[in-house]
Amino acid sequence: MLIWVFITTLLTLVSLVLGVIGYRYFESMTWLDAFLNAAMIFGGMGEIDVLHTTAGKMFAALYAIYSGVFLVVCGGLLLVPIFHRVLHHFHQDE
Repeated sequence: MLIWVFITTLLTLVSLVLGVIGYRYFESMTWLDAFLNAAMIFGGMGEIDVLHTTAGKMFAALYAIYSGVFLVVCGGLLLVPIFHRVLHHFHQDE
């Protein structure tokens, strides 16, 4: 179970860093503002700053969609070992 938690945490950090870099590149935000916006979208809360460029708006939209799908994937990754144990318990792995 700890391996899956580690993998999920690592993927989350990589995704957050990609969001920060995207905001820095497309909207020229400071590191702190880019981190805040990426974290808020990644957490499902929404934007903080107003976006000014078309590229920044497209990035934010795609990052929001990615974040929603990522949440489902991480939930699945964390449930894999639990379902595996349940299958072993009922001898359904054969």
